[in-house]
Amino acid sequence: MRWGARAAVMTTKTHLACEQGRKLLAAVVTAGQWGDSPQFIPVLGKIRVARIGGGRPRTRPDRVLADKAYTSKANRTYLRRRGIKACIPSKADQGSWDYPAGIER
Repeated sequence: MRWGARAAVMTTKTHLACEQGRKLLAAVVTAGQWGDSPQFIPVLGKIRVARIGGGRPRTRPDRVLADKAYTSKANRTYLRRRGIKACIPSKADQGSWDYPAGIER
C-alpha cells in the first residue's frame, strides 16, 4: 500500500426498532455503506410482539418515531397504507410529504 492511501474498511450498520421503554423489537444488520431509508420497511416487517394470553403476535406498532434519514415518500406511504401514525421530520431541502401541494401548514 502506498503512503497516504486508505485501506478498505469493512463496516456494518445495525438498524433497530425499539419501543419507548428501549426494549428491542427488531434488528437488521447491513453493510456499512448501505443507506438507512431502504432498511425502514424490512425492520418494521420483522416486528413481532407476543400477545398476552396467546394468539397471533402483533406486527403493527401504533406509532413510529424516526429521524430525518427515514423521511421518504415510500416510507410514509407504507406507514399510511398500514394505518401507522408517523412522527418523522422532513428535511429542510425537501418538501413535506404530509400535505398536498398548495396547502400551508
